[in-house]
Amino acid sequence: MAILNGTELKIYSGLSGQNNLVAFAQNCTLTVNNTTREITNKQSAGFKEVLESLRDWSIDVDGAYAWTNAAGAALSNGADDLIKTNILTDRLQFNVTFGDNQATSDVRYSGKVYITSASMTGGTEDTATYSLTLEGTGPLTQTVA
Repeated sequence: MAILNGTELKIYSGLSGQNNLVAFAQNCTLTVNNTTREITNKQSAGFKEVLESLRDWSIDVDGAYAWTNAAGAALSNGADDLIKTNILTDRLQFNVTFGDNQATSDVRYSGKVYITSASMTGGTEDTATYSLTLEGTGPLTQTVA
């Protein structure tokens, strides 16, 4: 059995038709929900009955907050870029991939998202961090490459 190394899980944003690794991400979580709808009736013998309903999904990502890379050049794939492009300026949806986009024989999940939450935190003499919540719109697809 192959155990996946958490470092291999990455978030790629499809801004401007490109597939960019979200800069300085340290943690990421994909959540998929399958909600139910209640159909309990008088013939249910006192037990709750449900059927399937809507599915939804979201991705949470957090990492080190930076404006430039190690060489001092401005980032184009950092948290600031996602916030500016997808919240402050245009509130655009974009494509996202959860998984390792470079590996072969790996499982990846892809879909379209909106950024629904963004926060930045900085403690005294500590690394500044960011957190983003990406809410899926439409289907989440699984690909084995």
